[in-house]
Amino acid sequence: MSLKTLKAILLTSSLVIGMGAANAQTLKWARAGDSLTLDPHAQNEGPTSALAHQISEPLIIRDMTGKPVPALATEWGPSESDPNVWWFKLREGVKFHDGAEFDSEDVVFSFNRAMSEESNFKELLSSVVEVRANGKYGFEIVTNGPNPIMDSNLTNLFIMDKGWAEANNAVKVQDVEGGEDTFAARNANGTGPFILVSREPDAKTVLTRNDNYWGIDEFPMEIKDIIYTPIQNQATRVAALLSGEVDFIQDVPVQDLARVGETKGLKVITAPQNRVIFFGMNQGDADLETDNVEGKNPFADLRVRQAVNIAIDREAIKKVVMRDQSVPAGMISPPFVNGWTAELDAVPAYDVEKAKGLMADAGYGDGFSIRLNCPNDRYINDEAICQASVGMLAKIGIDVQLEALPKAQHFPLIGGLQTDFYMLGWGVPTYDSEYIFNFLVHTKGEKFGSWNGVRFSDPDLDVKIQGLASETNLEKRNQMIADIWEVVQREQLYIPIHHQVLNWGMADKVDTIVSPEDTPMFKYFKLSE
Repeated sequence: MSLKTLKAILLTSSLVIGMGAANAQTLKWARAGDSLTLDPHAQNEGPTSALAHQISEPLIIRDMTGKPVPALATEWGPSESDPNVWWFKLREGVKFHDGAEFDSEDVVFSFNRAMSEESNFKELLSSVVEVRANGKYGFEIVTNGPNPIMDSNLTNLFIMDKGWAEANNAVKVQDVEGGEDTFAARNANGTGPFILVSREPDAKTVLTRNDNYWGIDEFPMEIKDIIYTPIQNQATRVAALLSGEVDFIQDVPVQDLARVGETKGLKVITAPQNRVIFFGMNQGDADLETDNVEGKNPFADLRVRQAVNIAIDREAIKKVVMRDQSVPAGMISPPFVNGWTAELDAVPAYDVEKAKGLMADAGYGDGFSIRLNCPNDRYINDEAICQASVGMLAKIGIDVQLEALPKAQHFPLIGGLQTDFYMLGWGVPTYDSEYIFNFLVHTKGEKFGSWNGVRFSDPDLDVKIQGLASETNLEKRNQMIADIWEVVQREQLYIPIHHQVLNWGMADKVDTIVSPEDTPMFKYFKLSE
């Protein structure tokens, strides 16, 4: 790093040691779980991207309302001369935190890195055949056929400094599922509004304002220092907010909303989230590892999947577990997304007797046992939702053994195909169904299906999904999306539970709105004394 950056870090370290609650320029931020890594292309996961957005930047971002706005690109669009090309004009005069100059070489390097097999973002670029510089501040993406929504795919695709990555043996994306630790997993050198000062995974991350940020005069930039502390325990997290130990928490437990909102000096702000919570079932393997049925896979039978779907009492989960802070779901797409319809999202009627009949018809009238893998620090009341579902499924003869783990241990089970029954939540940063299909429905392979833990595979449907990337007739494309959803719903690929509702708790001095992405962009925040 440059001498200037080192001085900034030393100054911030002294501030952190001596800072008090009255320092309005310091924001103490907490949420249930930590970022999984600092490698910007290793994990496509909400809290990981939320921290990355403070340090690094994509070409285009979504602001706090969800609107796409310029970041490292100032202009972009499809080429008028070649429908298979998107062009971008890059922002000039931008510096990485170590003082290195940002240009098109960094963008080409980052896109190629994000398209590599180890990247968790490769599905976003599945239609890309080439990325190339067009001068020092020009960049082009060549796609396999015209891609009408390429710009929507780029809002979480962060740009790295090519020279920094090469100098620190960070060219290759970290293999998180394989347990790999790399320099890029623990260090960062972005162009963003905040500089990494220190990082203690699952304990504390400290950031300081980048006073050389290109947008220093375009955004409020009122926060000088950020102390980010993951606090998994709900009661401890709320107690920290109530006592003033933290100023801002993203996940106020639903049972504590009134308590926080009624406490002098605190407030709760709420908004629907662009995220659905659901269960996945291994329906592809011939036999399951974690059930008690020999030589067969109960989930391979559509009737069993349908039985599970109507045995889940979503209204009870909403009332009892979520304290009315959820919206029951019938599809795994949020209402924000192109392709969502009220008809598809209609919640199936809770019907235990009908579910028992389906189980009997499938040959499982006496039930079976299965393990359910659930995170305990990622979604709102995730473990409690799973616990409630265990009791509901017991009513139709499915004996569920719940295994709740931190997300750092839970997510690799899905990506590594080591779970037969699991909880997952899915947000859609592109606001288009293609994103859901690429990750969750397409056959798992080199470029697609990295989160398809249900092992569903339909080659004909794969062709349709890939066709979305190059269909420019939007009416025809929307019909293709509807056709794919018809298969997803008919085959009961997943068990939707609900759409999440966001409740951010904060000190009165913090002024912001809730992002539907659950991604606080702290450069927009304002602080008062």
